[in-house]
Amino acid sequence: MKIGIIVAMDKELRQLQALFGENAGNTPLTAEIRVEKCGIGKVNAALGAQRMINEFHPDVIISSGCAGGNGDDINVQDVVVSSELCYHDVYCGTAIDNDTQYGQVQGMPARYKADPKLLNTARQLSSAHHQLSIHEGLIVTGDWFVDSKEKMRSIIGKFPEAKAVDMESCAIAQTCHINNVPFISFRVISDIPLRDTQAQMYHDFWNTVADRSFQVTKTFVEEILKSV
Repeated sequence: MKIGIIVAMDKELRQLQALFGENAGNTPLTAEIRVEKCGIGKVNAALGAQRMINEFHPDVIISSGCAGGNGDDINVQDVVVSSELCYHDVYCGTAIDNDTQYGQVQGMPARYKADPKLLNTARQLSSAHHQLSIHEGLIVTGDWFVDSKEKMRSIIGKFPEAKAVDMESCAIAQTCHINNVPFISFRVISDIPLRDTQAQMYHDFWNTVADRSFQVTKTFVEEILKSV
């Protein structure tokens, strides 16, 4: 089984390479996985996902990395796994199609559902590993770095149920949908914008706790491979 993992930034790539790459040892797990950096934002994410599909032909793609969190039950270092995904900065209007929703690219699904088997594995992971704080829910994506309460409020005003906000996951989900590749997103919460004013949580995350934050992705991959 081939598993592709896509991240946006060098510092996220380093975290996962330490778990899956050559530095982690020459294990059977390593041969089944490719971890790649796509770059920040929706266009880079879609291009990176398509490149991985064309070159690696993965059976599964996982979006991994950090995200801003939302909700009273969400804390820094928690993990949000996507049950569904949409864009928070896409609006196609109603001039042609009155059924198109805010956040939906016209002609594409209103929301991209995570692969049911992958989502079920994530649910089992949460039940089996009580030390991991994993939340299932909506991830919304847009080309904003959310560094103020005002930006976050404008997003949550339209998507109050969103658990996480990032800049890549939905674009990867759309690419996987077009190519019929099973997809899921795991996002480590680096900050809670509605509880922060100067993005200090985000900077503290990388300075203090990021080294421990991506283990859940490896644990999830191990569970996938056990079922193969």
